[in-house]
Amino acid sequence: MKADETPNSLPTGVDLPDTGFGYTLSLIGGKYKILILYWLYEKEVIRFNELKRNIGTISYKTLSVMLKELEADDIVIRKEFPQIPPKVEYSLSERGRSLIPVLDIICAWGEANRA
Repeated sequence: MKADETPNSLPTGVDLPDTGFGYTLSLIGGKYKILILYWLYEKEVIRFNELKRNIGTISYKTLSVMLKELEADDIVIRKEFPQIPPKVEYSLSERGRSLIPVLDIICAWGEANRA
């Protein structure tokens, strides 16, 4: 170990957001994004209110913000139908589906290691 490093830390000068790990966390981090991804994977296509009901504890504003962030990161596809009342459906993009094996591994680790 170098003098400017502490155990279990990144070497000095490495910024966590500049790593693959940091980038992945920036996409899926937060209280609700993994739950949103889970429901989008389970249902394939889901409307806003159904997603809100399935998550339960999330506010409308927070869900809207999380979906916009996931859409901006090309994880979620938002499809709007020109009708009255408005209809909007959400689904995982190809990039979003590529995260599912990562989430499966996290889930398996949790199942194997929880007390």
